Amino acid sequence: MKTAIYPGTFDPITNGHLDVIERARDLFDVVIVTVATNTAKTPVFSIEERIELVQGAVEKFSNVRVDTFSGLLVDYAHQVKAQIIIRGLRAITDFDYEFQMALVNRKLDKDITTVFLMPHEKYTYLNSTIIRELAQLHGEYRDFVPENVHMALQQRFPRK
Repeated sequence: MKTAIYPGTFDPITNGHLDVIERARDLFDVVIVTVATNTAKTPVFSIEERIELVQGAVEKFSNVRVDTFSGLLVDYAHQVKAQIIIRGLRAITDFDYEFQMALVNRKLDKDITTVFLMPHEKYTYLNSTIIRELAQLHGEYRDFVPENVHMALQQRFPRK
């Protein structure tokens, strides 16, 4: 049984993330979306809120589950017996960083493989930072996020 983990801060999860999750769930037996704690970032949503938002967005997928982790990703992969790390690539600018991380993870554990998946081209410009900025500035973002995320962002950044 092939288990893959898809790590990220998911602050918030976007339709681009969901597209990658859908692709991964067709390739692997189990996909664990792992909501990361990143001390270098100040998230809009707490870890508990992000987990809840991701769970709501992926509940229709029977082979996808949601978890959280902090620390080294390869340590977490061992803990859940995952053999694959999924990373999304939107543009060439993502590749440099992701390539370096994949090589580091391979050095830390030669038995864990990083698989890069590209979202549908309609999501290549999309990221959580853009969504947060649109929500804070009351721009239109409904088409870029699942409905539960749209509602949560409206509550977090109400129009005055």
